Amino acid sequence: MIRSKPVDRIFLGIVGALLLTGLLIFTSASLGLLARSGASFSSVALNQFLAVLGGCVLAFFFSKIHYSFWRRWSFYIFIFSIFLTLLVFVPQIGLTFGGGKRWIALGSFSFQPAEFLKAAFVIYTAAWLSGVKEKAATFKEGMLPIVILLVIVGVILLKQPDTDTFISIFLAALGMFIVAGGRLRHLFILMVVATLGFGALVYTRPYLMQRISTFIDPQANPLSSGYQIQQSLIAIGSGEIFGRGFGQSIQKFSYLPEPVGDSIFAVAAEEFGFIGGAFLILLFLFFTLRSFRLAVKAPDLFGGLLVVGIAILIVSGSFMNIASMLGVIPLSGLPLLFVSHGGTAMLITLAEVGILLNISRFRKIT
Repeated sequence: MIRSKPVDRIFLGIVGALLLTGLLIFTSASLGLLARSGASFSSVALNQFLAVLGGCVLAFFFSKIHYSFWRRWSFYIFIFSIFLTLLVFVPQIGLTFGGGKRWIALGSFSFQPAEFLKAAFVIYTAAWLSGVKEKAATFKEGMLPIVILLVIVGVILLKQPDTDTFISIFLAALGMFIVAGGRLRHLFILMVVATLGFGALVYTRPYLMQRISTFIDPQANPLSSGYQIQQSLIAIGSGEIFGRGFGQSIQKFSYLPEPVGDSIFAVAAEEFGFIGGAFLILLFLFFTLRSFRLAVKAPDLFGGLLVVGIAILIVSGSFMNIASMLGVIPLSGLPLLFVSHGGTAMLITLAEVGILLNISRFRKIT
């Protein structure tokens, strides 16, 4: 039986805790901008607040849309997301920053279309796999379409270049393929091809090779490529068990690059210590576990796959950010969702949360 219920309150509570914790951390981290550019503090803080507010509105709105809507329009959403992402290569529209063409500029407003592409990819992949059902275990109906979709988005994202976003999409595709009933043999082949492809990518992309080299020996270039990870580890180590206290981070003022962006977890760990860092990680872990429970209780295969794909997108990117700040993996350019500065990521993430909330209303009764 499938019964309509209120949204999953536990899941909603976890998201609320992530948002409140994120705003607390962001408020403190943004104070570091005062030492660099006093005028930017108010604008950055206001933009983040507006992004959270707008995202909450989107989450509420999307929670009212029956999730089957996304299945009916999945193909058109995916095609539109590709078109939108390709606009970054159009002169006068695409914005180049830090060596990457990842933003679309419309006057004073800019956004990152790859965030929309991630969500669209998951929606269309969930629709495809749920449509073929048991045929997902075959090469022709299961693995081959996944590979084709990954190649399409991979070419676009690696051209920007945005390797981290593609890795997040790949992990989501992998998880959905497993849940849909993909065969282990096909999964193994996919992993081998992905490993060889990533190796070739590292060999041909100097910036990726530099990331790997810095990861292996972060002390080799402490003032250049190894600077961020060195300062991050200093900040995290300085926090010890209980942290320096709210607003008391030293590293955020002049040492950590992007204290409200990529390095925000280091600021959180310095101010709130091991306890605070572990609490944030546990919140993401609870988000993952509750999302997977929603997937199990989803009324149909499409709903379950959609939950799994969105959850992996959100959690994989966030854990990659945290792991890179801890030196566990090479540096990542992905934001710490619900926490880092980034209007597009916040809006899309909370819109995705709205979709999960809608799915949670239609749980199977066993």
